[in-house]
Amino acid sequence: MELFDVYSLFDVTPVKAAGCTIWDDKGTEYLDLYGGHAVISVGHCHPRYTAALMSQAGRIGFYSNSVHNPLQEKLAHLLGEACGYPHYRLFLDNSGAESNENALKMASFHTGKDRIVAFRKSFHGRTSGAVAATDNPAIVSPFNAVHKVTFCNLDDAAGVEAELAGGDVAGVIVEGIQGCGGINVPSDGFMRDLRNLCTKYGAVLILDEVQSGYGRTGHFFAHQWAGIEPDIITMGKGIANGFPCGGILLSPMFETVKGRLGTTFGGNYLAMAAAVSVLEIMQEEKLMENALKVGEILKGELPRKDCIEDIRGRGLMLGIEFNCDVAPIRKALLYDKHIFTGVAGNNMIRLLAPLCLTADEARTFIDALNGLL
Repeated sequence: MELFDVYSLFDVTPVKAAGCTIWDDKGTEYLDLYGGHAVISVGHCHPRYTAALMSQAGRIGFYSNSVHNPLQEKLAHLLGEACGYPHYRLFLDNSGAESNENALKMASFHTGKDRIVAFRKSFHGRTSGAVAATDNPAIVSPFNAVHKVTFCNLDDAAGVEAELAGGDVAGVIVEGIQGCGGINVPSDGFMRDLRNLCTKYGAVLILDEVQSGYGRTGHFFAHQWAGIEPDIITMGKGIANGFPCGGILLSPMFETVKGRLGTTFGGNYLAMAAAVSVLEIMQEEKLMENALKVGEILKGELPRKDCIEDIRGRGLMLGIEFNCDVAPIRKALLYDKHIFTGVAGNNMIRLLAPLCLTADEARTFIDALNGLL
């Protein structure tokens, strides 16, 4: 049997990692400024993280959600304190896409309505409802396309209000910062407008913080720069530093109904051991503060060349927009400079480094990019 060939692969085989460093099977060392799509939050193979997983695996790794799991309650308490939402409730699942799926479902349950407002250049995942709210027709099948989703422009509050005024919108879903769409940062004023409009028209405001959350921007969630409280916050990626895990935070307005949400693997013992250790490491090593500080170094010291149109983002969620195809630049960074980066579209280098990235490591990238350009 062969693998179903859907991924374009670089000719690199990682076999070991620590912090922001990866080694391949030939012994070559790489600097990781992408974290496997923003998944590695506290660094590869952090000793406290690996010890927590190994210790838990030696006791019990899995049982269903039909029994008490104190680790879930511990995570909920730690997360509430860390993110500033102790009055919200946590539902645990397995990925960012599943989190967005559950959020859309809860918005529809709560309002009794079936239309969603999303935004152009959005990405919310590849499951049925999440991909329908993703602005990429190439990955939306006819089966997915039957969902009722209307796309508006980011920062167009009047356009959103025109849709909400129809009275049939269950919810508005927006990323704290658009990742795949090009590190597009919604203005703080627009985020406040969304909050007010959803309240005015009785729609649920869903903040997709799968990529932009978990300390990446210097606040726990990117929407907190605007000083708003959404109705649902979705999480994934960095929540467990590479162990599959996701979740949603639900405001007190939502009714708890037995069986309305469910999952087989969500909140399992190993995922909880991983997620608890991540929050403890983030707090003890002040990684949110580090993300903001090192992100400012990158934004301030990256080269200003004629081929660079813009450098945008917050903390360690940054995009370098070029006026040319970046594929050759990304390949040169990987194969010549041994630095992992990402892209958004064909003209942006996307940086999603682990939150433990040091100033020296950031300057290694700055020097490498400067040398290539």
